[in-house]
Amino acid sequence: MKWFPWRRRHAEHDTPVVEPDSDQVAEWLEPATENPRARAERFWARWYELLPQINSALGDSEPKRIEHLLCEEVAAIHPELHFSVERGQRAVYALVVTGQERPDLRPFTDAWQAAAPPEDMIWEYHDSVPPVPDPTEVTVNIGDHRLRLADVRVVAQVDRDAGVVDVAVHHPELGSLTDEARTAMTFLPLDATLGERLAAERLRRVETAESAPDHGITLLELRTIVRGLAGQDADGNPIEHTTPSGDA
Repeated sequence: MKWFPWRRRHAEHDTPVVEPDSDQVAEWLEPATENPRARAERFWARWYELLPQINSALGDSEPKRIEHLLCEEVAAIHPELHFSVERGQRAVYALVVTGQERPDLRPFTDAWQAAAPPEDMIWEYHDSVPPVPDPTEVTVNIGDHRLRLADVRVVAQVDRDAGVVDVAVHHPELGSLTDEARTAMTFLPLDATLGERLAAERLRRVETAESAPDHGITLLELRTIVRGLAGQDADGNPIEHTTPSGDA
């Protein structure tokens, strides 16, 4: 499902952004201006009230019925937050509310995540865009083009001292895309592979490679490299380092 609104790197074919009613949002924010926690708690109270309506719309495959409603509720936490409803990895659906790793928005997403209810069979909750389980199984529709992420190749230059990676991203059909769509297809595979937070933390420079690289790697190989730099295992979990014990 789409972002509402779509992120800053959206392709030109995307649907118009759904904007919240600014007067309505201002009215909602007034009683909760004391701190992000109050805004987050108000969101979750409203979430429970609206959940039957939300589940009904999604069950009918008509997410547009609740797009504007959710846009207003998220904007009541902070007008510059973005959100999406995605397929869940552990549940049927995932609700993602993100500040796109902006430090000034982190208090709001942190408070939102801290106040979130426990995950269940229907819903899971994320405060940044999570990686997809296998990006090579994803096909992206941009205009008339269907682009397989399995065809993406990446040139990665690792700076182990800094713990970051510079990348150049190539897809065979980049040359047939508009400039805006080409930019989207440069960043989208990285977010799908690493997740928004890890990509922001570990990717230093990102470029578009219009020519096929001689020594490109796959997205899954890039994931292994970046997670290793971040001290994570193949599943994205922190690697526990233990000091071997010995006789004194």
